[in-house]
Amino acid sequence: MTTLTIPDLAGKAVLITGASTGIGAALAKGFAAQGALVGLHYNSSGDAAQAVAKDIEAAGGKVVLIKADANHSKEMACAVDETAQKFGRLDGLINNAGGMVARVKYEDMTDAHYDAVMDLNGRSVLAACTAAIPHLKRQNGGFIINTTSIAARNGASNGAGIYGSSKAFVSNVTRGMAKELIAFGIRVNAVAPGVIDTPFHERYSTEAQMQAMLATIPQGRVGTAEDCLGTFLFLASAALSGYIIGQTIEVNGGQLMP
Repeated sequence: MTTLTIPDLAGKAVLITGASTGIGAALAKGFAAQGALVGLHYNSSGDAAQAVAKDIEAAGGKVVLIKADANHSKEMACAVDETAQKFGRLDGLINNAGGMVARVKYEDMTDAHYDAVMDLNGRSVLAACTAAIPHLKRQNGGFIINTTSIAARNGASNGAGIYGSSKAFVSNVTRGMAKELIAFGIRVNAVAPGVIDTPFHERYSTEAQMQAMLATIPQGRVGTAEDCLGTFLFLASAALSGYIIGQTIEVNGGQLMP
């Protein structure tokens, strides 16, 4: 957890989707530590979300729990509106919810699997952003940060190809949206984590797969959720990154150097 104080984040209302575990949980705690008002979105991991919220409150932070299924656009729109209603404003949105669903090779691909992956990783971002834009405009600006992935650039590992493609979609949405929204003072950027030690890989990657990926990382270790936090804080702060628009910052220990 960073100890650096970023003054222009204090008092900002931020919705973080997929914030009950992994990178999202680290973001929720990190933004709260900066004095931000955190909307902590979750869906199935209620106990984990409650635990993160308790940690935030114990440290003096402010947080509200927001439940919504990222597979459904209406629920994600309601999550955005609920956050803005509870805090009386919305200054930032971090689209972190997502997942692989399952490892499925291209030869075994079905329409149902394609829809499940694209809805979770792609449609959810569009739904949350569409709902957030009017709130951010009312604040005369703000930020959107999308979580994409190294898989968006390298084609992903075996069975994760559609997941990587869904994240490439998010990366391109980031660029297109950035062009449209900067006129309203809304900065849109993305973060692309590499191999991060979170429940994502506990669910989708075997030990052999993890070791194979580790061998490709020059830094010699997989990342942690906290390794990603500083980049999100940087992109959220207009004081630090006000002239950075439509960019994707890679956080991967040197595994990919585009």
